[in-house]
Amino acid sequence: MTIENEPSAVPVSFERNIRPLFRAFDRDSMTKAFDLWSYTDVVSHQEAILDHLVAGSMPCDGAWPAEQVELVRQWIAAGSPA
Repeated sequence: MTIENEPSAVPVSFERNIRPLFRAFDRDSMTKAFDLWSYTDVVSHQEAILDHLVAGSMPCDGAWPAEQVELVRQWIAAGSPA
């Protein structure tokens, strides 16, 4: 368990931590707008994605747990590493 004020031993990255959060169903639902499995696409839309995650309107079948939303927030704050 990581203590909130203690930096994580392994930095959050798109490939290791963020991309796996998006299921094939989520990707298929968003394909017309952008690809949730594409680092470039997600970085280009990261603020809008975060806004929808916080609001609970994404994914379309139910809100993510707060821990997952916070992971996305941390990833963005860290500069969105690949």
